[in-house]
Amino acid sequence: MQVWKFGGTSVGKPERMHSIRNLITEDGGRKIVVLSALSGTTNSLISIGESLKANNDAEAIEKIDALYAHYETFIKELYKTQEGYTKGKTIIDNEFNFIRSLVNIKPFTLKQEKEIVAEGELLSTQMFEAYLQEEGVSSALLPALDFMLIDADNEPVLSFTEEKLTAMLSQLSDKQIFITQGFICRNPRGEVDNLKRGGSDYTASLVGGAIRAEEIQIWTDIDGMHNNDPRIVKRTFPVRELTFEEAAELAYFGAKILHPSTITPAKMRGVPVRLKNTMEPNAYGTLIADKTTDSEIKAIAAKDGITAIYIHSTRMLNAYGFMRKVFEVFENFKTPVDMITTSEVSIAVTIDNAENLDKITAVLGQFAELEEHDRNQSIICIVGNFMADKAGIALKVMEAMRDIPIRMIAYGASEHNISLLVDTKDKNNALNALNEGLFTF
Repeated sequence: MQVWKFGGTSVGKPERMHSIRNLITEDGGRKIVVLSALSGTTNSLISIGESLKANNDAEAIEKIDALYAHYETFIKELYKTQEGYTKGKTIIDNEFNFIRSLVNIKPFTLKQEKEIVAEGELLSTQMFEAYLQEEGVSSALLPALDFMLIDADNEPVLSFTEEKLTAMLSQLSDKQIFITQGFICRNPRGEVDNLKRGGSDYTASLVGGAIRAEEIQIWTDIDGMHNNDPRIVKRTFPVRELTFEEAAELAYFGAKILHPSTITPAKMRGVPVRLKNTMEPNAYGTLIADKTTDSEIKAIAAKDGITAIYIHSTRMLNAYGFMRKVFEVFENFKTPVDMITTSEVSIAVTIDNAENLDKITAVLGQFAELEEHDRNQSIICIVGNFMADKAGIALKVMEAMRDIPIRMIAYGASEHNISLLVDTKDKNNALNALNEGLFTF
């Protein structure tokens, strides 16, 4: 069995759902299909929630009515028979009745916020499964709220998913296609919760790992992970193969096609992940697996919103314990560090969340000297197979960056990553320079 995930743009129009139906049934194989909410729906639901939180009920009702009208138009084009339309109408009426009921709940708490946001996936999956039934496809709905659970640290409980999902599938052994929701789950209190934005990719990986799928396919509107950001760089190409480690580095450092958490469950269970394009289904896409080709430099990604912090020991040489004290501060404020460079008496680090920056620097200032922070920085991550015995890779990178100031360099901690810190105003030039200097076209 395979697991296929489709994002919001892939299900955002009735004709897209028709195309997905053809895709998932074409080869006759059994699949679990993970769907996101229709494009734009999650943002609309968040906006409704914000109005309710502000006690602006009239505004919330207006937004609910507008979203309902969109879905009413959608189902008129989705279904081909009166029976199908009637089922679709019942689905949206039921879910919007629940959304409207939240108007009367005061105060509007975080619990209700999460319930309203989950409606996007509940709507899209029920509508699509009803469409498959109309088309005579052997299908069933697998409610994600029955098998997706997070613990007190908001981490998915994979063993729970495996147990519950296996039992559900065993009772539906005669079905070919299974539809389930991405993104949504329950928390330890049994309440509706979610895997955060982009979590539908994570759902697909968790489901694929739990059932030890043959392959997980993430379908989007571009043909795989590109070697560079196509929004900034003109000449890019899809990367055919990546290792799990390379894909994880690219996702974390800014490759938007893949949610950073996606790779972990698939890697744990050794399930390959393939990135595919719904607009060009015959394109190869990108395959992510344990082993890959020996190409040295695979791709480049960039992450914005970075702050660099420069910390100097007041004890000068042989300041043992200094680094431990520094990183305890970041740990205490739950602030991850992206890049680290060190010398005998100095540490430079970068963070992408400056929410607690003033508190962090206040504590650091008690035992260290601080330079002025560099804000508006970007990390550029060059990913590939950088084994220690391979010569010349760093030279290629530095030669490509010869006209661009570099604030920090991290190289050697990973066999798959060279990270450069640059001012964000230089990022676009850096990405283009690296593209021309590192790849052959």
